[in-house]
Amino acid sequence: MYDLAFFMDWASFAVRWLHVITAMAWIGSSFYFIALDLGLRKVPNMPVGAHGEEWQVHGGGFYHIQKYLVAPAQMPEHLTWFKWESYATWLSGFALLCLVYYGGAELFLIDRNVLDVSAPVAIAISLASIGLGWVIYDLLCKSKLGDHDTLLMIILYAVVVFMSWGYTQLFTGRAAFLHLGAFTATIMSANVFMTIIPNQKIVVADLIAGRQPDPKYGKIAKTRSTHNNYLTLPVVFLMLSNHYPLAFGTQFNWVIASLIFIIGVLIRHYFNSIHKRSGNPTWTWLAATILFIIIMWLSTVPKVLTGEDKNASVTTQPFVASAQFPKVRDTVLGRCAMCHANEPSYEGVYHAPKGVVLETDNAIALHAREIYLQAGRSHAMPPANVTQITPEERALLVAWYEQARKN
Repeated sequence: MYDLAFFMDWASFAVRWLHVITAMAWIGSSFYFIALDLGLRKVPNMPVGAHGEEWQVHGGGFYHIQKYLVAPAQMPEHLTWFKWESYATWLSGFALLCLVYYGGAELFLIDRNVLDVSAPVAIAISLASIGLGWVIYDLLCKSKLGDHDTLLMIILYAVVVFMSWGYTQLFTGRAAFLHLGAFTATIMSANVFMTIIPNQKIVVADLIAGRQPDPKYGKIAKTRSTHNNYLTLPVVFLMLSNHYPLAFGTQFNWVIASLIFIIGVLIRHYFNSIHKRSGNPTWTWLAATILFIIIMWLSTVPKVLTGEDKNASVTTQPFVASAQFPKVRDTVLGRCAMCHANEPSYEGVYHAPKGVVLETDNAIALHAREIYLQAGRSHAMPPANVTQITPEERALLVAWYEQARKN
């Protein structure tokens, strides 16, 4: 079993690494081409059918780029396709979902205080919701709403808000954020696989056959690509959120997730406006900052964190000397130490998560801040509350930490 755990841990690391690499490639190419498209300029004496051009400098050389709105007069000898970055990102992400959340469903996916279901049922709900997201999105885009960009985006945002709330009614907070990210990323990758690339292949086929390509295919592909551009930043946040329990493990986590989409849109609007040379909307940064402050507040309702310095050295004495410490120690040993131990006793856990061992008074005091944030202020720990820590015990951890910090 230890050999299997060793292998699975490295397999998860390898797939996560692959996922990050491919995501960087996909995001990089996506951002580049949107910026390029917005920066194109019409100049005299462009080739027939050319929509615009741009000169760029990089790596010691100059690049002269021209875009054909529909297609050039004839098929180029060499054509580079940008698709495998998207496919590899989705496939590696799904593999990671299977390894971590499906393989560890009882610990990371299911919260029996939220929805008491078996692992197969939870996995089926996960798969169905991710697939359903693409179907709903695609149908909305193909409906008459597709002709009204603003109205379409408002309705799509309403769908995102509903899914943000819905996932928190099905899974752990951590899994809810991850699934909202997977829900959105699947839409993005399916846009490439189901719409953008097929439309480009239709245009290529028409060129090869000597037919005039229909401009609607390029227009549709560009619209879906623009959608992907605005969805990218929220997805990155959601995929990173499992490291930050104040985002996913709090009462208003679904509101936080919903606001992140607005922040992502604001940031992309700023850069897209700059690339298009249509203005310098610095107000978007102020709006994004205000929304992020609201998110910080929501993560600690009804009381805002005291804001201690993360880099400040930890003095263990006040935590151990606290009159509440004996009860805190009993809570930690009873609710946390079955995993956070030199030899974990919880089934399926073979080494202390992140190397955090909570078996001695000094160790508990050293990790007081993490205990406070992850098991007191948020419900991130224990995962899915598998050890049934009570609200009173969480309140005890909060009172202990905050009182000790005052001393």
